[in-house]
Parts: sequence; structure tokens; C-alpha cells
Amino acid sequence: MGAYCNDNLHPSSMHAFVSSEDLRLSKHVHDNVHGNIYLDPLCLKFIDTQEFQRLRDLKQLGLAHLIYPGAVHSRFEHSLGVYWLASEAVQKLKNYQGSELGIDHFDIQTVKLAGLLHDVGHGPFSHLFEREFLPRVLADHWSHEEMSVKLVDCIVDEHHIEIDPEMIKKVKEMILASSNNSLPKGSREKRFLYDIVANGRNGIDVDKFDYIIRDCRACGLGCNFHFQRLMETMRVLGDEICYRAKEYLTVHKLFATRADLHRTVYTHSKVKAIELMVTDALLKANDYLEISSYTQDPSEYWKLDDTILKTIETAPNQELKESRDLILRIRSRNLYQFCNEYAVPKDRLENFKDVTPQDIICSQKNGGVILKEEDVAVSNVRIDLTRGRHNPLERIKFFKDYESDDKFPIPDDRVSHLLPTSYQDMIVRVYSKKPELVGAISEAFENFQLQTYGIKAQVHATPEKKKQRRL
Repeated sequence: MGAYCNDNLHPSSMHAFVSSEDLRLSKHVHDNVHGNIYLDPLCLKFIDTQEFQRLRDLKQLGLAHLIYPGAVHSRFEHSLGVYWLASEAVQKLKNYQGSELGIDHFDIQTVKLAGLLHDVGHGPFSHLFEREFLPRVLADHWSHEEMSVKLVDCIVDEHHIEIDPEMIKKVKEMILASSNNSLPKGSREKRFLYDIVANGRNGIDVDKFDYIIRDCRACGLGCNFHFQRLMETMRVLGDEICYRAKEYLTVHKLFATRADLHRTVYTHSKVKAIELMVTDALLKANDYLEISSYTQDPSEYWKLDDTILKTIETAPNQELKESRDLILRIRSRNLYQFCNEYAVPKDRLENFKDVTPQDIICSQKNGGVILKEEDVAVSNVRIDLTRGRHNPLERIKFFKDYESDDKFPIPDDRVSHLLPTSYQDMIVRVYSKKPELVGAISEAFENFQLQTYGIKAQVHATPEKKKQRRL
């Protein structure tokens, strides 16, 4: 990311909706995905706070950089990217349908702020902190969206930011729009605005636009999804953002590219091995460092970021020895050993229950090494197109052309016979925490598959070389 600048640039280098007068007063950063991102004065008041600057110390992809060295981009630049795309999206709707939709400056500023602040409450290590660590140490449900909302209030109060209370209220509603929380009745006016940043209605939003392009680029992967086509052709019909029917394959590429990233990067077998180790390290350190207590107070939460690993690694305290040893194992590449995996058969997905280490050790045959629950780690990986086992296109509305006001979904049989007939994968992976137990755990895992499905569902046997490995 570039430093803040306010150089005099020619207005033609800026998008048409920003006047030359605004441009001279704007600061900007140069982003490696979107080019120059121009920052308005109100958003700068939020950016220039310790709570927002914390996002610089949160890697967007958590621990994936230990496998993909280029994946070191942060939630700070992602948040600026979502801010920029949110401002472009709402401005395009205003340009095309402004008088019809009644979009005003208040709406534009609200959407931009929601894009900027949507991840301000995110935890360390991508989603590991929220999905793997906290459920094992907290009795109550916790989400980064809810913490983002609390931090927005904290920033406003702590830094005395003058802002319309109604705007802040709507910003927080937009941040929560993708969660299970239903929107308040008062939010039904201009409901389409809530689809821009975090779309709980059908999953198409600028948050995905930014992280898909940014993550692909950082990991050196190709990406043939072009969000610009959707931004240019979107249209509001019946208070809902709809897309031109000819772009249905572009929409499908959005969800397919996201699924590819999950399979290739986010849930890479070694990424998951490292995540399992970091989760164990955090659990062992929690009693001493009280890591989970930071989630209870927004004024303290901003102090928690990815550097917690370095804190543990360099601490001399005996109470942190087990955690420290796990982190040192990661540094020396002595990881939990991947034993094998299988994809849950399609006809078993509906009633699938997560596999546990207990399931594996109970499947071992008599004789040989006696496995313990703490010897085994299991990762249950769900990969889908955002709607579980359902086709995401079912919830998306399309229109034929700009002369028509009719909106409609596109059924499966009208799309393409080359597209998938199943929209979810469930992959069960098993790891050995000790290299010398790979053989015993692999055998128990095969027995578990035979007992559960009557077949070995894994594609191939665990390599003998891996089974024979010793410390």
C-alpha cells in the first residue's frame, strides 16, 4: 500500500463521479488491485485511529502465508478495497437510477463507511480465532460482525467523531446484513443498499469481489472472474439488486472461484495442519494470557492481533512452554502429519456429523500401538458455493434487458449441463500429532471408513514412506 498523498492529479485520472474540486481535497493511497483509492474526510477520521490501524497486523489469509509466501496482504488493504468498491457500486446505481431510487449523499456516505468498517472487529488468523479457538473457551456465541459493530461505537466515542447517529445506526445494520440477524423494520426502505457490502440475501457483494481478486493475486493464482461486468450491468428492481441474464455465467464464476480458493488455499492440507497447531497453542496459552477475555471489551480488543504468536514464542514463562514448543515446531516445519482424507459420499451429506478424534481411536484394531485422543487431530472441511447443498443462482434475480422490468431466477436446467449437479463438498482429514503414529492413525482411519460406509472412501492409501517416519 502506498502512503497517503494529496498530490494535484488531473481529474481525468479519477472516476467521473468525483469532481475536480473534490479530487484536490482528497487524500489517496495506491492499491495494487484497484489503483488509486480516494479517501473522503469522514472515512479518514475512522482510518486514523488505533482501532482501524490494528488491521495492518491481521493477515487477510491468516496462516496461509506459511504455504503461499505471497499471501501477506492485510485486512487493512482489504477494508480499503471494499470501501472503494462500495463507493463505486452505490455511485453507479445513483448514476443509472438515482432519481428513481432516491439515492442521496447520506446513502452514499453510509455505504462507504459500512464497506470500510465491515471487518474492523475481525479476529487474528483469519477465521481460525472465531471458528476454532473461541467456541472451545467461550460459552456464548461470538462473531466478528458483532464485534465490528461494538468497535464502531467505541471509535466514535473514544475519538469524538462527529457523525449523524442515524448514519452510524445504518452502518452497523449493513455490517450485520450477511449474518443471521434479520434487518430491523426501519431498514426496509432502500433495502437494496444493504446488499452492497455484506449481502445476506444472495451472497453477491463487494466484500467477495475484493477478497477473491486480492487473494488470487497474492497467491499467484489465475482468476477469470471479472466483477466489473456485474458492477456495470446491475440494476435495482423491486428494491433488490438484479443482474442481466446474459451474465449468469459471470455470477457462477464468482461462486466457483471462491470455492476454488477454499479448496486450493484456505483449506490446503498443510494450511489446516498449521491452523490445528496454532489452535492448540492458543488453547494451552489461554489460561495464562487470558486471550479470550479481550473479546469481552471493545476498548481492549483492538490490542489483539496476529502478533500474539510472537508474544508466546518469545515469552520465557514456564506456563507458556507447551504453546511455545508448538510454535517452534511450526518454525522448524515439524508439523502435524497429514495421514489421509476422504470426501463424504454425496448420499451421506445430509445427515453428516463431524468426525472427531474419538471416532478414529475407537476404530483401531486390537494390538499394536494404543492411540489416545490427544494423538489425533481431525479437520472437517466444508466447501460450497455459499448456500450449502443448494445452487446459489436460485436466490439471484436476473432481468432480460434494460427495457424490461421483469425479474426472474434462472433454474438449473436452463443454465448449462456442464455446471455441477452438487454444490457442496465435505472433506474429512485426519492428522497425527506425532510422526511415529502416522501408520497407526492411518490404519484406524481406514477402519473408520469401512465401519461407516462399508468402503475405503479415500482415494489412495497413505504412503508407506510417511508411515515409517520417525522423529
